[in-house]
Amino acid sequence: MLPGERILSTAAIALPILAETEDSSGSGFHAPGIDEFFPPAIFGSTDLDSWWGFDRIMLVRVIMMVVLLLLLWLGIRRAKLVPGRGQNIIELGVEFVRVQIAEQVLGHERAKPYLAMLTTIFFTVLTMNIAGVIPFLNIAGTARVGLPLVLAVWVLVVYLAAGVRKHGVGKYLKAQLFPPGIPWPAYLLITPIEALQVFILRPATLTIRLLANMMAGHLMLVLCFSATNFLLLEGGGLIKLTSALSFAGGIFITLFEIFVALLQAYIFTLLASIYLNFALEEEH
Repeated sequence: MLPGERILSTAAIALPILAETEDSSGSGFHAPGIDEFFPPAIFGSTDLDSWWGFDRIMLVRVIMMVVLLLLLWLGIRRAKLVPGRGQNIIELGVEFVRVQIAEQVLGHERAKPYLAMLTTIFFTVLTMNIAGVIPFLNIAGTARVGLPLVLAVWVLVVYLAAGVRKHGVGKYLKAQLFPPGIPWPAYLLITPIEALQVFILRPATLTIRLLANMMAGHLMLVLCFSATNFLLLEGGGLIKLTSALSFAGGIFITLFEIFVALLQAYIFTLLASIYLNFALEEEH
């Protein structure tokens, strides 16, 4: 984990972190907090003054990426004209990105150069998100800022390069920073806002939206199942029965997190397509 990842993850989202409650004997309910996203290093160091450290979240990212590549390889290694089940699932995913996202936003021809990038983003975000509900992994690879930020910067670089390649540097910056049809004194206010949007806010919102959803989902899951464990094992009398409610809440949130994992992969990829479309639009 890079040292800046701890700082950015903490600052990127204003989540109310539940305080840890503990009685004088050291027992009691331990609510989840920000430390959930900064586990101890497996090797190296995760201290702020260290440039490298490998912890559980990075291990989850590696495992899920290996699983994704393995599933893709198994699905297409013997591709047939009449696809089998694995090939069919992969093709459905690719077709969804191509038809429902890329071509829907960019059009058939303009989408072609960016299909590989958009498909990679969709499957990567989806796979990393799903890790949050997989037993023994239990945390999304996108629940810390590093990976969402890398993907957002990739989108930024690609849409800037696409705009410059199509229009040239001058025309692209003019189209993005100086909207036509407004009085020139207004540019003193509008242009800095447009620059902030193009270079900062777009990648920042991509990053924070994904990060915030995955962090919040993990905290809710940990809270529900920690409460279930506490109420069942340490609660007295009828209090034990309330563990069934927290367990049911945990199951509901697990199912909801699967939906959120899919939704956030879709939204991230859709916004990447929209930003590309902004860059490729003809100057009005």
